[in-house]
Amino acid sequence: MTKEIGQEMYDWAVDLFPINRSLTGDGVRQTLQYIKNIIPEMVVSEVPSGTECFDWTIPQEWNCEDGYILDPDGNKICDFKINNLHLVGYSIPIDKDIDFEELKEHLYWIEDQPSAIPYITSYYSQRWGFCLSFNEFKKLKKGTYKVKINSELIDGSLTYGEVKLRGESDKEIFLSTYVCHPSMANNELSGPVVTTALVKFIKSLKDRKYSYRIVFIPETIGSITYISRNIDDMKKNIIAGFNISCIGDDRCFSYVPTRYGNSLSDKVSKHVLKNIDYVEYSFLDRGSDERQYCSPGVDLPIATICRTKYGQYPEYHTSLDDLTVISPTGLHGGYEKLMKAIELLEKNNYYKVNVLCEPQLGKRGLYPTISTKETGAIVRDMMNFIAYADGNNDLIDIANIIGVQAEDLYDIVDDMKRANLIEWQ
Repeated sequence: MTKEIGQEMYDWAVDLFPINRSLTGDGVRQTLQYIKNIIPEMVVSEVPSGTECFDWTIPQEWNCEDGYILDPDGNKICDFKINNLHLVGYSIPIDKDIDFEELKEHLYWIEDQPSAIPYITSYYSQRWGFCLSFNEFKKLKKGTYKVKINSELIDGSLTYGEVKLRGESDKEIFLSTYVCHPSMANNELSGPVVTTALVKFIKSLKDRKYSYRIVFIPETIGSITYISRNIDDMKKNIIAGFNISCIGDDRCFSYVPTRYGNSLSDKVSKHVLKNIDYVEYSFLDRGSDERQYCSPGVDLPIATICRTKYGQYPEYHTSLDDLTVISPTGLHGGYEKLMKAIELLEKNNYYKVNVLCEPQLGKRGLYPTISTKETGAIVRDMMNFIAYADGNNDLIDIANIIGVQAEDLYDIVDDMKRANLIEWQ
């Protein structure tokens, strides 16, 4: 099963990788349609260009058909159709001949990563440009170059996808991921594909305690737009949630807390990660949509769980962030931690034993009839759970106090519920 889930997510990433995504445009729509084919419950919304969202305004929609440079010998370089990172995002259309010195003003490269094409955008200032590796740049010579960009900026819309899954409670768990980067695997596609798999998992849960709100949005302007349209419901109902990004490599895990690091999301994140090597960052190290969800006045309890955090791996925001950076095992590892976080949120309650002194477990069929090393551990965990189930500790608190994972207590809790030994809220 592990291999199947990981491979399924990786296959989705392979399919989505070539699409030219940006803040707006057909690439976002194609990506959302692909996900909607897997999750039919997704509702796709369009918000017109020019719409004011708090302090921001939705920009014009950008689409691009082609872009390239012809060198003095007529060789095509920086071909958008070969690698969409060759074109600066939101480049205006152009068709002209220019000399090398002028061309250089519109070229971007990374000298200390000579084989990498950088990812560059200009969303809110009109310009054009091309990106290439430093190795490619060094081959260029003086002369006349032809530059061609077949793009358009029009009054269109910003597109996002939303999935809502009802539970027993109106209180919600919120998941957010972004769909605005072109061909980069970890810093883009890992988030949407893992989130898609999580939606399938949430749908499979029987008797969901919480409702779920899941969004697939352009980063920054998308989250600002979504919050501006839903802030009252979000503040009223969301009790925990996660921003999902850079979750598909095989390196270490990372965690970015909420603004004060004291929410239920923080508590759950640190618990599911506690027995593995991971890097805990400060909110001062934020960089994705947690910036908006945790901003003053919004104050939503949204933490971020990553594999290697955005900006902290060498391939980040370059063409080197290709399909070799993620893997079925890496994607599965990210999925598993977030799945366990969701399971824990569903299982977490404040528990109180409803008898005085230790309950007689044997008459309720809860004490093993044979003593082994394994049964001894079960009894110890059960008695330790009872010792701290005083109504003041939730399941995570108890697990942390007695030195086990909360999931090790799930069966114990279920057994004690059936025996009517505990109350919960």
